[in-house]
Amino acid sequence: MHRRIRGETMTPEIDRFFQAEAFGVVGASEDRGKFGNKVLRCYLENRKTVIPVNPKAVSIEGIPCVASVAELPDTVKSISVITPPPVTEQVVEAAIARGITSVWMQPGAESPAAVERCRAAGVNVIADHSCILVVLGFRDH
Repeated sequence: MHRRIRGETMTPEIDRFFQAEAFGVVGASEDRGKFGNKVLRCYLENRKTVIPVNPKAVSIEGIPCVASVAELPDTVKSISVITPPPVTEQVVEAAIARGITSVWMQPGAESPAAVERCRAAGVNVIADHSCILVVLGFRDH
């Protein structure tokens, strides 16, 4: 049986994703119109601890950034990925090396090779076109 949150079905993979203490947003953007920013704000709107990952920004939405997945704190076990598929493949390798246990590839970030790599490494992966903005009911203010 799937739980429901804000009208959306929570799959076991999504439920497991949200069990993390803190979350990383890989591809976080300073541009409030981009999905990398909206996903970050969605976590904030839902009172989640979140760390933006962006090698070019110092902070986004007032939160200090880290430059790479390797720099995420140990409390981050789940990451949202908002990057082009070839970059997603690199992100997955870094996530596996860092001990990340759940990866949510937002629509457009999915890569069959990255999905397979996650599965082979025992990483919980969401890459079924589910969008965190829909699942958590993001309201863009």
